[in-house]
Amino acid sequence: MKALVLAGGSGTRLRPITHTSAKQLVPVANKPVLFYGLEAIAAAGITEIGIVVGDTQAEIEAAVGDGSDLGLQVTYLRQQAPLGLAHAVLIARDYLGEDDFVMYLGDNFIVGGIGDVVGRFTSDRPDAQIMLTQVGDPRQFGVAELDADGRVVGLEEKPAEPKSDLALVGVYLFTPLVHRAVAELKPSWRGELEITDAIQWLIERGHRVESSVISGYWKDTGNVTDMLEVNRLVLESLETRLEGRVDDVSELIGRVVVEPGAVVERSRIVGPAIIGAGARIVDSYVGPFTSIAADCVVDGSEIEYSIVLPRSSISGVSRIEASLIGHDVEVTPAPNTPRAHRLVLGDHSKVQISS
Repeated sequence: MKALVLAGGSGTRLRPITHTSAKQLVPVANKPVLFYGLEAIAAAGITEIGIVVGDTQAEIEAAVGDGSDLGLQVTYLRQQAPLGLAHAVLIARDYLGEDDFVMYLGDNFIVGGIGDVVGRFTSDRPDAQIMLTQVGDPRQFGVAELDADGRVVGLEEKPAEPKSDLALVGVYLFTPLVHRAVAELKPSWRGELEITDAIQWLIERGHRVESSVISGYWKDTGNVTDMLEVNRLVLESLETRLEGRVDDVSELIGRVVVEPGAVVERSRIVGPAIIGAGARIVDSYVGPFTSIAADCVVDGSEIEYSIVLPRSSISGVSRIEASLIGHDVEVTPAPNTPRAHRLVLGDHSKVQISS
């Protein structure tokens, strides 16, 4: 069995971060979200992986390399434009050959891995196997309709009027039969080749499509709210590790990781939290569910429930929370201009200001 990992999306819901960075490489607990998926695939015993990449190919390749550090053999497959999940299968046809494969969306996060579902697919070998989970607003997802016996009878991509609350999780397993389905697809109303249409093709022709409803945690980390929530979840399982330097007057409470080369001086850190390699925390408070990446500086500031990407600095700021701060950012107090705010914002930014 091979794996096809999709890492070519543009990440519009994470702008402006993704104007300059691949969404799959935004870190969760200081590790790119893509790596959690790659590790889950490796843990399921799959070593041959094709990664579908787009405009951020160079960045993805620089991070993952040939995959050997993860025990993987990685091949990169260029997708010229994000034309749908089934289009990714189409361009990977030669790579996949006649092998069964698991398709994994590179910005998805699943607690517990995929070992069980891969084992069940290998044992039963249906023509396709999908994973489902109940969601509050199914209109944002591919939605499955099941009959009274729990069999999949229909699928629809982001329907205006969903027939169930069961959304497709971003992990799919296929036999080579799916290539016949993909070859016959036409673009949907979104202008994309939909994987839901390919699975529907299999259903309508009497092929066996199995599903399982997962009870564990799943998130599509496509927006800031979900990214912070996944960061919180991963940090919950953190184990204390102090490899940097913490002075005698600093206070560390709960599960805190201080990575090599990091310095904590005259500060209070309440875990779960992680301080990246080479970072400096001085005269500051770092609250729970916060990830400070490598080579950042937090000086005379307070931050909680946030993610800070590498080489950023926060100085003299009284309180930051529920924030995602990009690479090489400088956050400082505003000048004392009465009743005014001074802003420099990139395209598609969202800002909340207390009036």
